Amino acid sequence: MKMLEVRGLGHTYRGKDGTHTAIDGLEFTVDPGELVCVVGPSGCGKSTLLRTISGLIKPTRGSVSLHGNPVDGVPSDLSVVFQDYSRSLFPWLSVTKNVEFPLRKLTRRNRTTRAAEALAAVGLDGAGRKYPWQLSGGMQQRVAIARALAYRPSLLLMDEPFASVDAQTRFELEDLLLRVRREQDTTVLLVTHDIDESVYLGDRVLVLSKSPATVVADLDVPLGQHRDQITTRSSDAFVDLRARVAGLLTSAPARVR
Repeated sequence: MKMLEVRGLGHTYRGKDGTHTAIDGLEFTVDPGELVCVVGPSGCGKSTLLRTISGLIKPTRGSVSLHGNPVDGVPSDLSVVFQDYSRSLFPWLSVTKNVEFPLRKLTRRNRTTRAAEALAAVGLDGAGRKYPWQLSGGMQQRVAIARALAYRPSLLLMDEPFASVDAQTRFELEDLLLRVRREQDTTVLLVTHDIDESVYLGDRVLVLSKSPATVVADLDVPLGQHRDQITTRSSDAFVDLRARVAGLLTSAPARVR
């Protein structure tokens, strides 16, 4: 069974100034354990796609299924990591309490255990008593990732999660995601506008058109599971696929409505 199935997905916003179709006719699937990257032009509807998959908004047409079950509302086994880590963390709670926050239905002992495991997984096992404002941006985003992992979701959605950090921290967080995903067999759907990031991280790259977005290509990434920032990015396979994705983004027209 597919972890995620998106069929004929479309969403049109309606307002005082008329209507705007953000996505239209999106079709793809994600297998259990896959890391799939979605890349597209700025404003093409990537965030709308994630909001419909997460159940935060109801699509105008089409369907989303998780484990074969239609998504109607926010699924209980799904987590989201956003770009703006500073707004996703509670500054008045410690790092540990932030990670424990979505685990309120568990016993105190289980909450503590899961939070400690998640923080260790992202390299923050000594930071539990600190507060988010005492940490660097990269460390804050690690806390946000730890909180998502502590929930043990079937599907982890990531909305441009590394766009707000510097280049070196971004590389570190990318490698962190690859390691955690490999160790925990987590299924990830990651939206990004960065072509290099999509190729470096993904098992597959979904390329979207300009708005209203549709899938113009579904590309396998033949780079293996073990990747590093120097060797992988300088390989012929990486360079060729990056050029192919760039070409698709440049040539894919907006759909006429």
